[in-house]
Amino acid sequence: MPTVHVYMIAGRTPNQKTSLIRQVTDAVADSLQAPPANVRVIISEIPKSDYGIGGETAERLGR
Repeated sequence: MPTVHVYMIAGRTPNQKTSLIRQVTDAVADSLQAPPANVRVIISEIPKSDYGIGGETAERLGR
């Protein structure tokens, strides 16, 4: 069963995460000819203070 792990900065809405899960599931199922019911998507949200971009935290960069 394919599993996709998405790491992203915290702050997306439940609707955005639902859309992401649906679209990633569809893409994986299509690419691998796998049943959508077998695809797993895990979202890990990282606080801005714990997410580095170019040597700075996303929080400090205002992202």
